[in-house]
Amino acid sequence: MKHSEFWVRMENQLGTGYARVWADTQVIGSLGSRTVTEALESGDQPKVVWRAVHTHLGLPARDR
Repeated sequence: MKHSEFWVRMENQLGTGYARVWADTQVIGSLGSRTVTEALESGDQPKVVWRAVHTHLGLPARDR
C-alpha cells in the first residue's frame, strides 16, 4: 500500500479534515504506543499502520 492510498482510506473513514488530526493525536498500543503519524515517520509500512487503525476503530472486514 502506498502512503497516498493509506491517506485516502483514512479520509474515507474519518473525514478529510479530521483524518490528519486523528493521526497526529491518537495513540495506538499495537503501534508501540505511538500515533499513526509517528509510526509512518519511523518507517512503518502504511499497510501495517492501516491494519492497526482498522482494528483500533473496529472497522468492518470489507474496509481492510
